[in-house]
Amino acid sequence: MGASRSSGTTDELGPDEDSGGGPPGCSADPGPPADDAGIPGEPPGSELLAALLDGMDAALCAFDAAGTVTHWNREAERVLGWTAREAVGRTGFAGWAVRRADADEVRARLMSAMDAPGRQVHEFALLRKDGGRVLVRTQSAGVRGADGQPAGVYCAFSEVHAQIDLERAIALSEALLEDASWGVVLVDVDLRPTVVNAYAARALGGGRTALLGRPLGELVVQGVEELEAALHHVLAEGAPSAPAELWVTLRTAEGERRRCWRSGFLRLASPLTEEPVPLGVGWLFRDVTAGKLAEQEADRLRFRTSQLHRAARTASECEDPMEAATSLLDFALAGFADHVLVDLVAGERLVRTAATPFDAPGPCLLVSGGAIPARYGPGHPALRSVERTGTVRTSAGAGDAAQVWAAERRWPRDAAHALCAVLRSRGRTLGVLTFLRAANRSAFERPDAAYAETVAARVAGAVDLAQVTAGT
Repeated sequence: MGASRSSGTTDELGPDEDSGGGPPGCSADPGPPADDAGIPGEPPGSELLAALLDGMDAALCAFDAAGTVTHWNREAERVLGWTAREAVGRTGFAGWAVRRADADEVRARLMSAMDAPGRQVHEFALLRKDGGRVLVRTQSAGVRGADGQPAGVYCAFSEVHAQIDLERAIALSEALLEDASWGVVLVDVDLRPTVVNAYAARALGGGRTALLGRPLGELVVQGVEELEAALHHVLAEGAPSAPAELWVTLRTAEGERRRCWRSGFLRLASPLTEEPVPLGVGWLFRDVTAGKLAEQEADRLRFRTSQLHRAARTASECEDPMEAATSLLDFALAGFADHVLVDLVAGERLVRTAATPFDAPGPCLLVSGGAIPARYGPGHPALRSVERTGTVRTSAGAGDAAQVWAAERRWPRDAAHALCAVLRSRGRTLGVLTFLRAANRSAFERPDAAYAETVAARVAGAVDLAQVTAGT
């Protein structure tokens, strides 16, 4: 906001005499020489004052003790259309910036700030130079001279809608950073959090202040590369057109947690510069892990149901019951496991009857030349499954231990997770079905066990039919 008067026009907040509403220069007393110009009690420097006031973003005007306009900056000119030359020197707003019917009330309310403590806030309908009306919100406060006596009033004002927009923006930012039902994180250009709201702090597993300034890699174990790449892209190119779903693994006091965050990004730029200068990125997210897991489980269930349906139709066309059993297993393997083994009971031991290749992916085939004994040691998962007449799940450790673990159990070298389901038909245990997954896949879980038991029941029926047919 800028001073509207040039050097040498006054040694007070306004002329000593009422100008009668005319423009500057009409006063009987033009004021002291230029070297004495300025605000009472301040050293000369009206040029600096003018530059400071003209640089302000709010409209500002000032009145001396008699109510004469002494200062009028560029923003005031923009809002009302009256130039500083037209405004300074007039007495109050009557007849030019406010309707005469409202002039006395406006003047009284503005000038009352001269004797009141603090600031006063009012709303007035002012007149633009083109005759239009504009509702403004004012903040006015008294000015005292060097002797401590009231010397005038200054008034900062802005259009009400602009003020309301500002207040809404501030209220929105405070609500987002306090009570929002999604996470809000502001990161600087170095991708370090500078503001974290309560939701985000809970999601990241830390306190709101403890997370500030820390690299994201300290908070996110896996998925931080994708997150940082998204932030870098926003800084360089701007916000993406649609939210992104990021899977991350967090390090928490309870251990590592895998979460899915639906995230949106906004590039933050300073409004105070002619060219936008990036201040960082606003990252908004919601934890949608439960929903995504539910979707995945529903998709998995639909796929497995479809596979079982297709397997049943294919098996029904097989003349050989064992061929039907292996066909069932080929369909069951898709998306479920990497290997499958069929060991049938033969007296006191198990014999390998069918299997997928150990060294490469392939279909489940009957063992060439007939069944061979499975050299399982005591406590083997397949033997435990037969003993319990139930399902057994087990997994190996990481690294080289997985290969040793698989070799000791007579399984393919890449096996790291196993699920053994017993084959039962007509109240008899016929053998055991073993599904194996490699280390790059997740361990078998309870829903997987239920699916394996369904497959085992169908395979057991085919095996039982084959044994009955062979016996006759």
